[in-house]
Amino acid sequence: MNKVEAVKSTVAGLSKLYNHRTRLGLMGILLVNDWVDFVTLRNALKLSDGSLAGHIKALHKAGQIETEKRFVDDKPRTSYRATPAGREAFERHLEELEEFLKIMEN
Repeated sequence: MNKVEAVKSTVAGLSKLYNHRTRLGLMGILLVNDWVDFVTLRNALKLSDGSLAGHIKALHKAGQIETEKRFVDDKPRTSYRATPAGREAFERHLEELEEFLKIMEN
């Protein structure tokens, strides 16, 4: 397989769901943490509430993350974590990115 064919094959394996840097960052945070609350995610990614909510909605709809709503000190707190399927899909995506970078280095 030549370099062009290798790149095409690797790029085809990438998930379009993670093409946006925010979703890539969001899943990266959730992959290394158990539950992360909305405010922590918003601050870490430097996003507006609406922007973060839109990306969360897309990942939730795709079954990549799950939501937990509870009260802490009488205040609502919404937290998120990657689902097992989300972890697996994101790890596959990262593997494809690594493979792509290896191809491009050679």
